[in-house]
This record gives sequence, C-alpha cells and structure tokens, in this order.
Amino acid sequence: MKFLGNVLATIIGIFVFIMIFFFGVILIGAIFGGDDKVSVKNDSVIELDLKQINNDYAGKYKDPWVTVFSDKKGVGLTDVINAIEAAKTDSNIKGISILNDQSSLGLAQYKDLRNALESFKKSGKFVWAYANTYSQKEYYLNSVANTIYLNPAGDLDFKGLSSEVMFFKDFQEKSGIHMEVIRHGKYKSAVEPFLENKMSDANREQVTALLNSIWSTVCSDISKSRNIPVDKLNEIANGLLARTPEMAKAQHLVDIVAYEDVYHNAIKKALKVKGDDDYNKISILDYTQNNMNTALTNIADDQIAIIYAQGEIAGGEGDVNVIGEGSMRRSLQEARKNEDVKAIVLRIDSPGGSALTSDLIWREIEITKKVKPVVVSMGNYAASGGYYIACNADKIFAESNTITGSIGVFGVLPNFTPLANKLGINTEQVKTHENSANYSPFVPVDEKFKAFTLEGVEQIYKTFVTHVAEGRKMTFAQVDSIAQGRVWSGTEAVKIGLVDKIGGLNDAIAEAAKIAKIKDYSTQNYPEYEKKFSDLMANLPFAQSKEAFIKEEIGEENYLLIEQVKRFQKQKGVQAMMPFGINIK
Repeated sequence: MKFLGNVLATIIGIFVFIMIFFFGVILIGAIFGGDDKVSVKNDSVIELDLKQINNDYAGKYKDPWVTVFSDKKGVGLTDVINAIEAAKTDSNIKGISILNDQSSLGLAQYKDLRNALESFKKSGKFVWAYANTYSQKEYYLNSVANTIYLNPAGDLDFKGLSSEVMFFKDFQEKSGIHMEVIRHGKYKSAVEPFLENKMSDANREQVTALLNSIWSTVCSDISKSRNIPVDKLNEIANGLLARTPEMAKAQHLVDIVAYEDVYHNAIKKALKVKGDDDYNKISILDYTQNNMNTALTNIADDQIAIIYAQGEIAGGEGDVNVIGEGSMRRSLQEARKNEDVKAIVLRIDSPGGSALTSDLIWREIEITKKVKPVVVSMGNYAASGGYYIACNADKIFAESNTITGSIGVFGVLPNFTPLANKLGINTEQVKTHENSANYSPFVPVDEKFKAFTLEGVEQIYKTFVTHVAEGRKMTFAQVDSIAQGRVWSGTEAVKIGLVDKIGGLNDAIAEAAKIAKIKDYSTQNYPEYEKKFSDLMANLPFAQSKEAFIKEEIGEENYLLIEQVKRFQKQKGVQAMMPFGINIK
C-alpha cells in the first residue's frame, strides 16, 4: 500500500513539475520575448490579411496573467485603421496589398476600412488587390484598390444581396417541441419562425427595404471606386455578367486576369526591385502591433474615453464578445469620475439581448451625460437592446449600412408538453397558491401566466419607447410609429430621426471633442475586463473547446443553426433583441 502511495505521489509530482515548467517557459517567453518587434524595412508593402481581426476592440484585462497567456496579439480593427493612417506618412511603406483576404468583419466595418484605404491612396501610395476568388463582401472591400487582379481559374460573385429565414411551425407540431411566444411589435420577427410557415408581409417589407438600402451603399461605393455607373452595376448583378474572370474584366470590375506570381512581379516592378530579389512585406498585424508600440503618445491632458460595446447584451462581467453589465457600468463610472476625460464615445456593435441589462446600461449613460458629453458610434449593428443603450446619447453616428432600430421586445418559453405526452410522460404540480408554481416546460402554458408575461413585455416596450422619445426629442406616438420591432439601415435611420449623422468612429470622436470644446486630446480605450486566469485555461490547446470540434465535424452553417436554438433556450427574462438573425449573402 505504501509502495502504491509512493508511486502515486511520484506521478503527481512529475505532473506538477511538467505544468510548472510549461507555464514557466510561457511566462519567461512572454516577459523576455513579448516585445518581438518586427522591423519595417525600406520600400515595404503592407499585406492586408484580416483573418484574425474579429472586433473593433481586442480588449484588455485587469489580470496581467490573462494578458500574458492570451493567444492573440491584442489587435482590433480600430488599431488596424489607426495603423493605416500612420502608414500614410511612413516613408518605409510604399503601398498596401490586399491578398486573398477573407474576413468575418461586417459591412459597416468594411465601410470604415474602405474609408481608411481611400485616405491612404490620397497620400500617393498604392493599394493593389489580388484574389483567387472574390465573394461579394470581399469584392466590396477590394474594389477600393487602384488595381484589381483575379486568378484566371477563379470567379467573382456579384449578384445583389439576399437573406433567408427558416420556419419551424410544422417541425414543432411533428416533434412536440413548442415555443410559446409573447411579443410586442408587428415587426418583431425573431420569433416569427416559431409562429408561421412563411414570412409575414411586415417582415418581408422590412427585410426588402433593409437589403435595398445596404445594397445602395455597396453599389455607390463601388461605383465611385471603379467609375462604373450604379445602373450599370445593377445590370451586371441582375444578369450575373461578371461570373467569370474574363467577364469581370470586360465589365471593368477587375483590371487584370492573371496568376499570383504575375501580381507579385508587377509589385516588384513598381518598387524597382531587380532580379530574383523579393520585395519587402510586412503583415498588417505586425505593422499594427509596431504602430501601437512605437506611436508617439499624445501627452495632452484632455482625454476622450472610447467605450466598446460588442456582442449580445447579457448580465455579468462580459467580454470582447459579450456586452456585460459589470464591465459597461464600471467603464462609464470610471470615465465619468476621471477628471482628464472630457467626453465619452460609446462604440456599439450589438443586435441586443437582455432588456434588463440594457436598461441598467441606459441608466448609467443617463447619469454620465449629465456630467460630460456622450456620443454614440454604431458599427455593423446597434439594434433593439443595442439601440436601447444608444438612444439617450447627445449625438448618434452610424454608417450608411449599419443595421439599427428594432425597437421592440419579446419573450420565448420552450414547452415540451406534446413531446412528453408522446413519450408517455405526465407532469403534475402541487402548489399553495394559484400562481405559486414557476413556469414549467412540461406543463401546458397557463393563460393567466401568459397574460402576466405579456403585461411585462408591454411594460418594457412602453419604457423602451419612452426612453427613445425622450432621448431623441420625439413624441411617444412618433417613436411607436417607427418602432414595432422594425429594423432600419443607417441611411434610413437618419431620415426618421433615430440617428443624427452618417459617419464612422473617427467622426464620432471629432464630434465629442467639439461638444466638449477641446482641440488637443488623446483617447483611452475601455472596458478593462475583470476576466480571471482560470477562465482562460479552458482555451489552451490541451483543453480545446467542443465548439471547434463540432464546427469541424458538421460545418459552420449547421453549427450556427444549433447555436441559434441554444440561445433561445438560454435566454431568460424579456429580450430586446434584433427581430431576426440576418445573414446577408
């Protein structure tokens, strides 16, 4: 027995030693090798590869261990755009190459990035693009280039926008899994798939208007960059007249049909690189990291706080992908109490979420704007709860293709009674009072319970509309007429008064400075998340999440469908969520 104990102690000791050694090596590497600066050589070209850029803000953490063991470079899209701005005056940088870029960024983020690239071109430096194949979204970004290359065996997708919605009414009846829906707003179609077998006229109306407005922005930008009339672009899209490389060239959507080696040789020629020598390249991630590390710090006393609100809105601390009550309220309080901070810009990219959390954040903004100006900048989405937390700002900016509005609320209660009955399961409740039992998915929904829940939904909707009316200086009736859960593009939102101006993050920062009456200022990013080291451990290689495995096995789209069902199951309380999960194609 003692022998076995000694063996066990030895095994545990070896394991502990390995773990200490493993983390020690990583820590030493992080401390002594963390400043692995990549030099920017003369006559360099930035390669714009955005695969690893997912958000405007990459986040920062109070716990240094989380930063040390993070597997990302801490680069967000805002940092990339700032780096492109710096590259305009960097004598070592001669141009930017967009090479086979595939990104998960949204159209509004691409709009901001396109603006930065347009500004870069005006410095006299080049932007060239090459791809083996262009998706429609990727072409929107690449169309900003001076010269566009396409692989002879590739293709270009240019056909207009579409969106599809799956309906589950028959599935519920056949499976016995039923979703009890309680909503306010005729456009609140997030729950429509559980109620109908086809799209309602109201939903079709809003989706059509939204797609047309976003397409108008896409077409207008491409038209300016490629000098092709909008009518001609619509003709090309309608007839699929750019579906092959040669057809795309004939329609002037691309300039040169050639292989990648020809593209690189052309860059070498432009840079006057001789012989077999390669030209100098630097990735956008490395260049951005260098810019973040070496950029001259603005020593101005006055600051503008940029608070990033990214992802769905939920209770708790939150993270770079979740807008949490904890991190948001703490950031607003810190910025409000910091005497150096003269104004706040709230950058929102969210389809909404918890109505309660949205209201708590709204209240913190209401307190804050009485002390210093608050300006909102909308990214891809600022819908439902995302608009809830925006509506009381002093000024609201959106991109023309931002998705916003969706002023409406709903509740979804999964009920498995039909399924349980099919399986021979019967559930009964014993209670002391008429309404003392909690909602059970295995008991038919009581009409009184449904009425009480609807009462709560109506109250939250009334509060939501009232906040918007007060924030936007409109009447309740005016807001109600454009609410009902309907979504709008940024362009349309300006027309109906939900947004003040079309513009990006930098425009919002400039407006905040103007309101605060400051000219020389620096910016400070928030939130600083209180994420624990133990939370990060689950993401290490030896603890790979099931998410990556499932995606690999069943594919991205099927995984997203499963996640959509799971989100409905997890949602608690009334939701101020975008009316439908839109996937623009």
